[in-house]
Amino acid sequence: RALEGRERLLGSEHPDTLRSVNNLGSLLQDLGQLEEAEIMYRRALEGRERLLGSEHPDTLTSVGNLGLLLQQLDQLKEAEIMLRRALEGFERLLGSDHPDTLNSRGNLGLLLIKQNNDQGKIMVNTILAALLDPPHSLPNAHPWIQKFTDGLK
Repeated sequence: RALEGRERLLGSEHPDTLRSVNNLGSLLQDLGQLEEAEIMYRRALEGRERLLGSEHPDTLTSVGNLGLLLQQLDQLKEAEIMLRRALEGFERLLGSDHPDTLNSRGNLGLLLIKQNNDQGKIMVNTILAALLDPPHSLPNAHPWIQKFTDGLK
């Protein structure tokens, strides 16, 4: 309903509408409605690319979200393409030590682990060290720390 309201008031290509589309994709993913989530993530990505450009942080977030969903759908080749694209974009835009870049690198590492690529474990261990130590110093209970620690098991 929030999405319908935003579309009516703001239009389908407004940044707030696209944020709602992306958020609906996330909710659908959490509910296990993966095909519907993919539709929403692709819609958000396409709209953000047109409106904001391919290097905008919101666009890169959509790229990463779609990559994670594709991984969940076991579409590993396309997932890797998306996760690499998100990582490379965040590195160019925010630098290699920004939290969004580190999260993206860790997400790619988890995918590589799933593909039995030993480079993934190295990446995830490096990311964990970076996130646990200053300047980031995330607590062990942080969702990213738990996600990456669980991915090494």
